[in-house]
Amino acid sequence: MSQEDLSTIMPTQGFNLKSLQQDNLKLSMWDIGGQEAIRPYWKNYYNDTDALIYVVDSADEERISECHNELTRLLTEELLSAVPLLVFANK
Repeated sequence: MSQEDLSTIMPTQGFNLKSLQQDNLKLSMWDIGGQEAIRPYWKNYYNDTDALIYVVDSADEERISECHNELTRLLTEELLSAVPLLVFANK
């Protein structure tokens, strides 16, 4: 398995799909950008979601309230109601 150079990772524009396979386990991860124009499309990815990792840029104090509001809205989505959630604050 190759390692990504973490120093070159930029905020997601649009979405990225990554897959990892180890023995009999295959993990598919959708990295979906948080730009306001993309948010209406998030619902297209809710079906068959097994876990949700919500990543927050904790250094961006001006957007913390916006992040909170979006997470609160996500938590009202029926398709995500039983999905485990991890809130990850980076930086």
